[in-house]
Amino acid sequence: MRQTKPLPTTVRHWAEQRTGPVAAVRDASHDWHRSRVWELAGERGARWYVKVSPSVKFFARETRAYRHVVPALGHNRAPQLLDSRADDLAMLLTVAPGDPAPGLGLSCAAWRAVHAQAGMLCARLHEAGELDRSDRAEAEASLTAAADGAEKYLGRAGDRLTGDERQLVRAYAARLRRVGPVPQGYIHGDNQPRNWLWSEAGLAFVDFERTRPAACVQDLVILAVTEWLDHPDREQAFLRSYGRVLTRDERHALRCLTALDAVNCLAWGPDNGHPEVTARGRRTLDRLMKEDRP
Repeated sequence: MRQTKPLPTTVRHWAEQRTGPVAAVRDASHDWHRSRVWELAGERGARWYVKVSPSVKFFARETRAYRHVVPALGHNRAPQLLDSRADDLAMLLTVAPGDPAPGLGLSCAAWRAVHAQAGMLCARLHEAGELDRSDRAEAEASLTAAADGAEKYLGRAGDRLTGDERQLVRAYAARLRRVGPVPQGYIHGDNQPRNWLWSEAGLAFVDFERTRPAACVQDLVILAVTEWLDHPDREQAFLRSYGRVLTRDERHALRCLTALDAVNCLAWGPDNGHPEVTARGRRTLDRLMKEDRP
């Protein structure tokens, strides 16, 4: 059972300066030791969220995203940042409508509708303003940076991969370095249904700590190896609303990125007690080995 995390007293007092007295606090963290999120309830029924970032880098990314990128999603399509406190890496957020899509027992048709709206919101996010010089440089280097991470994850995964699997991952990392120009923009960075809220009002995105300038196709990796692998109709619905087909170079990059995601999952999942993440990596790597070396 996950241990409930207490809201730090200093953070609560800071939040109450903006919200007024808080009547109740609920731990709303993900099942990960570095996730720290709480739902606050006011005396008159109002609600807010407080999030404490796991690192300075994530805090900087997320606060910047809320101020300059997230508004492109539109009204009620994401929480709003009410205040932030750098000393505690804390953010005070409004509550976006909806509940996490995976827990709603949605029908096949409803899932297609969810993915259609996700495609629309991703397009808005990816096109949220022109990249400045610094952001452009970061985006242009994003695929190379992903390839550079392969050796780190191979080292962490150790003997969870065979020699042939390690060779396969290195081959895909090398191919990723040779991918031609691909569309760039601001990506969500953890684009998957657990960060999608669904309601009668439509879809909303949450959790922008990994939002950054990058190759847009990097936002599709988790979907490609989970949702879309078993449900191609969801991929079709997403891409129709996304507004364009992926380029040949994007398709090639996406396949390379799935191999790097696999070794990342096999490095991170077992060490952090996440069997679902581990299974995602193993399934992807088994599939790539079969398809590349039948």
